[in-house]
Amino acid sequence: MDNTKQPVGQALLAAAMLLPGLAHAEAPPERGAISVKYLYYKEDQPDLDRVQVHAPSVSVMAPVAGEWTIAASATMDDVSGASPRFHTAVSGASRMDDLRKAGDVTVTRYLPHGTVSVGTAFSTEHDYRSRALSLQATFDSDDKNTTWALGLGGSDDTINPVNHAVVNEGRQTVSVLAGVTRVFTPIDIGQLTYTHSSGHGYYSDPYKLVDNRPRQRDQDTLLAQWNHRFVDADATSRLSYRYYRDSFGISAHTLSGEWVQSLVNGWTLTPALRLYSQRAADFYFDPVYDAKLGAPFPPGYVFGGSAFTSADQRLSGFGAVTVGLKVAKQIDQDWSVDLKLERYEQRGSWRVFGTGSPGLQPMRATSLQVGFTRLW
Repeated sequence: MDNTKQPVGQALLAAAMLLPGLAHAEAPPERGAISVKYLYYKEDQPDLDRVQVHAPSVSVMAPVAGEWTIAASATMDDVSGASPRFHTAVSGASRMDDLRKAGDVTVTRYLPHGTVSVGTAFSTEHDYRSRALSLQATFDSDDKNTTWALGLGGSDDTINPVNHAVVNEGRQTVSVLAGVTRVFTPIDIGQLTYTHSSGHGYYSDPYKLVDNRPRQRDQDTLLAQWNHRFVDADATSRLSYRYYRDSFGISAHTLSGEWVQSLVNGWTLTPALRLYSQRAADFYFDPVYDAKLGAPFPPGYVFGGSAFTSADQRLSGFGAVTVGLKVAKQIDQDWSVDLKLERYEQRGSWRVFGTGSPGLQPMRATSLQVGFTRLW
């Protein structure tokens, strides 16, 4: 169970705005589509294999009566592996094996100058369950060059760890979204999206002996995206910047770029680069332990105290680089296939705008995804 994961309701709202081409389709699609994908993900540290994930998924979109669409997806993640090095002594679940099932359904009504969408989502693991609802509306300007979006989402999570550190703990999150998409020229389109989430409940990791986090978490995200079409090169650049901050003290910057190059015979090549930098949570401590108590207790630890503390590597200060390449082929008018490979590496010394958390070994991850799409 990943207790730092993005709430399902927040993810559902964000996904509605993060369209690859940025433009929101204000006319209902004429054809339906079904996509089948398979993702393999693996993390590793020097001389140590960590998490592995096998995740097949299927998604379906169907137009209804010329004014509606119904979209649904289902995913099954088979997760296994070990906790990060330097933190296994802190963890009561240094080895794990879990199966996560997730799905969502969204119904969209197309109007003359906008859309209204209602969505629901769920996610279940052996120790974690989440349910979510969302509502989003878009509004077009008279010239159709500007689209505003407003969204509201909520999730309700239940945590029951297998070690019974807590029983039927809960967490509730409410998210709001506001965004605008603007067509500036025939070859330039931009989008600005702000999301705020407020959650309360259980945020600690029950599998770590020394892990006590606040029961309230506010999160703010600002995302700017810009697409430019290079007509002569038959290519498109996609640039984005994301700023994130929360009440835990974490702040993060993400800079991403893609180059979508069309080739002959329906082929498309998309190299990508993503740079990430994160400030540590206020209560994070590096893997340095109390001289008397030893691991997993941080310096000055007081038994029974109420101080917030965590050694979770995901809350540390670090920088990361992701390099990716996607190859897609439009086989005919109905069929397409794509293959995507990404390589990620994270190090404390790579943090910008400050010093990263020392003592953590580099962490690397590789992901491979293959997908097929059929229109009807």
